[in-house]
Amino acid sequence: MAADNSTRSPERIPTQKPDPNDSHAGGSGPPLGPLPKSNDSDALPDPGRRKLLGGVAGVLTAAATTTAIASTSGASKEDDGSPLMDSLASLFQTHYRRMSPEEVAAALARIERRAKREHGVDIQCKNTLPQPNVRFGYALNLSKCKGLRHCVTACVEENNCGRNDTLENIRVVKLDQGERRLDRGEPHHHGAGAPEPGKWYLPIQCQQCEDPACVQACPVGATWQEPDGIVVVDYDWCIGCRYCGVACPYWARHFNWKKPVIPPEEVTPQTHYLGNRPRPSGVMEKCTFCIQRTRKGQQPACQEACPTGARIFGNILDPGSEIRWILANKPVYRLKEEMGTEPTFWYFSER
Repeated sequence: MAADNSTRSPERIPTQKPDPNDSHAGGSGPPLGPLPKSNDSDALPDPGRRKLLGGVAGVLTAAATTTAIASTSGASKEDDGSPLMDSLASLFQTHYRRMSPEEVAAALARIERRAKREHGVDIQCKNTLPQPNVRFGYALNLSKCKGLRHCVTACVEENNCGRNDTLENIRVVKLDQGERRLDRGEPHHHGAGAPEPGKWYLPIQCQQCEDPACVQACPVGATWQEPDGIVVVDYDWCIGCRYCGVACPYWARHFNWKKPVIPPEEVTPQTHYLGNRPRPSGVMEKCTFCIQRTRKGQQPACQEACPTGARIFGNILDPGSEIRWILANKPVYRLKEEMGTEPTFWYFSER
């Protein structure tokens, strides 16, 4: 993977404001496109379906039995908060962007109950929608990056990544000074001894592309781009095929091979349905620009953790923002720009 050093002209900065009327019942973003109509959505597998394909008859029998018991006892047929009913409700849960507000609320409540059962902590899972007239962008000053990986640690902690795995949504590549061939760099730099003489460091994460290849590759529509530019994943709809990871030119998607283990005292309780809520194993994960923070006007955890001020984040539709000034006044470039994915993550150097 090579870096394109061409300067990005100011006129290519997106000026199209997102349409606030693009929001859907449960979420937001462009129309579902290739997803089937709601009346045949059950044909699409989700993680629950994937895990229970071999025993679907038993699940249906359990569902019928549970419904009969609920009917005879006068209990509600809605979720009663039990692990069985939560599992059944998750199994037949529709796509996030097809949910009604009531279905979203029920899904958020199930996520909170599951976190309590599995991690022993109370979390708050929200569904904060995109802000109008906002398109997020990121710039990184490579002359200030020292390879300390504080950004990586902050990302893992904020986004409830498992401590029993090596899944990290930010990769810091270590290269020799003057080297521009990323395949000649060390992609698993762990920060020891940094900064090292004769080395430079290139952090890589999701580039939040305007034309994301990963979205096109997903066969079930489990990933899409929101109006504020963030590419998200519905973890309950992801089937773990990893096609998106193959399609991504930036190594920015990661498969969760193991059930995440997080000590209760390290769980971040403020979560988002499309972001840092505790995930199951067998799904794809990625950077979401800390959607649980940035949609509330805060900075991403990686930006706040950087001790050298190398990271600049903001709204590229705001002419007065620092990110817009950087794009207009610095010799910025984007990785693999020749791929045509139009990243909204820029790099520059002041050396």
